Amino acid sequence: MKILGIETSCDECAAGVVEDGRNVLSNIIAAQNQFHAPYNGVVPEIASRKHTEWIDGVVKEALDKAKVKPGEIDAIAVTNRPGLLGSLLVGVSFAKAYAWALGIPLIAVDHMLAHLYASRLFTETAYPFLGLLVSGGHTIICIAEDFDKVTVLGTTLDDAAGEAFDKVAKHYNLGYPGGVIIDRISKNGDDSAFRFPMPSLHKGKDQGKEHRYDVSYSGLKNACINQLEQFRSKKGCPEGSLAKLEDIAASFQKTAVEILLRALFNAVEDTGITTVVAGGGVAANSYLRSRLDQQKDIHCIFPPLELCGDNGAMIAGIGYHYLSRGDRSPLSVTASAKVEGFKKLGVRS
Repeated sequence: MKILGIETSCDECAAGVVEDGRNVLSNIIAAQNQFHAPYNGVVPEIASRKHTEWIDGVVKEALDKAKVKPGEIDAIAVTNRPGLLGSLLVGVSFAKAYAWALGIPLIAVDHMLAHLYASRLFTETAYPFLGLLVSGGHTIICIAEDFDKVTVLGTTLDDAAGEAFDKVAKHYNLGYPGGVIIDRISKNGDDSAFRFPMPSLHKGKDQGKEHRYDVSYSGLKNACINQLEQFRSKKGCPEGSLAKLEDIAASFQKTAVEILLRALFNAVEDTGITTVVAGGGVAANSYLRSRLDQQKDIHCIFPPLELCGDNGAMIAGIGYHYLSRGDRSPLSVTASAKVEGFKKLGVRS
């Protein structure tokens, strides 16, 4: 079965065609970075307008590259949650009209579940496994028991990991997207130049257990932006000298990743599950990948770099499994900016 996947949850206008949930025939991604860069972040109104302008052409390109005619598509899968509401509505509206015109099933998809599925387009992974979902809007550690069945163990108490990267990059005028730029310039920096603090989530009698799998980035962000000199550790720097941006970036990135890994390693220890599947834009971070590659007792699976960010192939891939199970979405389905299912439900050990 050939599924057309459409993704417009944020600022990537994407479409892809996947056969039988694994064979990626096409994956077209139209990025809007140049339009949002002057603002150092995504402007929702610009994002939705660009989706409206581009989506028809992106879908046509995905079908052409896959060498598939519209009448040969078995179903259309589309992201309808979570994300920017205006952006989501463009994709959902287009997909509904396209499915109705072709007389084929429509499948509404949670794109966080799709991020967790992205690596399975290329690697078969047995359930259960631990999911590590890290992006600009979400930081989630969960147990996955099926393609659409997860139990959230931990999440962020404030900023998402990708959001923290973007805010630090914005403060130091590094450019947009912040996570990519920080990762790049960190390679020329000293990650021990600043010893930023790890967050303490153990205040109170029972807080240690309650937040064992949670993360927090507001303290790190504040230290890096407002209290930088308090954490300078690099020797040989003249008093009052400006810190190198590469050193700031490298030190920030190291601490941001270690915060995430502390919670993940706790989850591995407590659940006994040693397979970790990563997904989301921050899963492309080279330091995160390197640190997890060093863990001999953990098998971590990352998607290819082009599938870490939002894309249509992961939507089409997971859509196949819904279709095979007999699931369909009504044409009355709409978009939702948030998803209740990705709030922490409790811990499991």
